[in-house]
Amino acid sequence: MTLDWDGITHVTKVDPAKPLPADLGVLEGTDLVIVGGSDAVTETNTLETVRAIDDAAPELPVLQEPYDAAHVSVETIDAADAIAVPAVYNGDREHFVGKHVDLFTEIGRKADAVLGSESSADGDSDAATAADAIADLANKLVGEGYVVQHLESAAAATAGVDERYTRAQVAGAALATEAFYGFPVFYVEYSGTYGGPEDVVAAARYLEETTLWYGGGIDSRARATEILAAGADAVVVGDCFHDDPETFRETIPE
Repeated sequence: MTLDWDGITHVTKVDPAKPLPADLGVLEGTDLVIVGGSDAVTETNTLETVRAIDDAAPELPVLQEPYDAAHVSVETIDAADAIAVPAVYNGDREHFVGKHVDLFTEIGRKADAVLGSESSADGDSDAATAADAIADLANKLVGEGYVVQHLESAAAATAGVDERYTRAQVAGAALATEAFYGFPVFYVEYSGTYGGPEDVVAAARYLEETTLWYGGGIDSRARATEILAAGADAVVVGDCFHDDPETFRETIPE
């Protein structure tokens, strides 16, 4: 499935370590699902969640957003439409560079393992086949420029964020995402609290090709509408999907 970033206005973030709603029909109206988390997340529950969503809504694109390279396998890459890889600008080195190296190392290792039973006697041919297989896997990777703005959140603690960006820094991170890194997504994350539209306004003026997402405290249609009107391309909704499906429905723009 080819992702149409321009057609996405509502994103659902699903934690595979949390129970899914009994009726996954609640996803009707959302445009994309991200599956990922840190605490108690495994390759197994990630794969189960991706498959459950695909069974319930086969036309809905699903991104895996792994916190750890161990959450990724040939099976999860095959099941998901893409693998979202965050680069947390205001986090520690591990969450901007280190985890990316770990992820590509794991992809290479697992691709080689899959190829083990298919090796030929020709070493050059083996190398080319391995390179093709790794390229196929890597083609599903999607970079996300990320700014975490709620310092008391689990996301900030996990990513080593100890400084909230100013509006000017948010704008600079947006510009770097598009002009330097070329990532398709820039994500302003307030993780559990509502940050308002100011950061969105600051970032939006620098983005033409990169899509702008905002997440945090979206628990009503009014807040979703305010963020989209400020210049975000999409709102990201997570907690109420698990905790209150009826409230979740109200976050989907009309």
